[in-house]
Amino acid sequence: MDDGQALGARLARHDECALEAVYEAYGAALLAYLTRLVGADEAEDVLQRTLLDAWRHANRYELGQRFNSWLFTIAHHRAVDAIRRRRAPVVDVDSIRDLVGEDGRDTAERYARAAEVHAALRQLPEHERSVLAMAYFADLTQRDIAARLHVPLGTVKARASRGMHHLAAILDAEHDATRGARRI
Repeated sequence: MDDGQALGARLARHDECALEAVYEAYGAALLAYLTRLVGADEAEDVLQRTLLDAWRHANRYELGQRFNSWLFTIAHHRAVDAIRRRRAPVVDVDSIRDLVGEDGRDTAERYARAAEVHAALRQLPEHERSVLAMAYFADLTQRDIAARLHVPLGTVKARASRGMHHLAAILDAEHDATRGARRI
């Protein structure tokens, strides 16, 4: 039995000094490994979770198994968990500038237009608004909408068509009113 296996056996018996010995023997190597996987900012937290899991699940260590492989496998799993928990990927500014323009006006205009469309949708009759909302916001097909609403497919098509015409008329009227207000 090598030193790692002996340490694993001590850990499996829940020898309280074994966890400290594991940290002394493997802490630096684990930290270097985790830093490569999750970055320096998260590596120490992931190391702590790794050692906590090793302590909690020490009974899963099988004598004769390479202890360092077992320990690094736990570290790998905790690193993957940390990566999955990340919410927003880092995006470089230059690629965003290509999408929205240098000063963000394109984005502001898009949001303003979306607000106009939502306001216009609220003016539609409920049966037309619900069909358009399901089609464009829930990404449902007309056949799916017909099934959900328990109406014939032709009814959904007619409501979608009328709704789009009404929506266009509302947006055109608002656009004309805005343009007329600018002239005054």
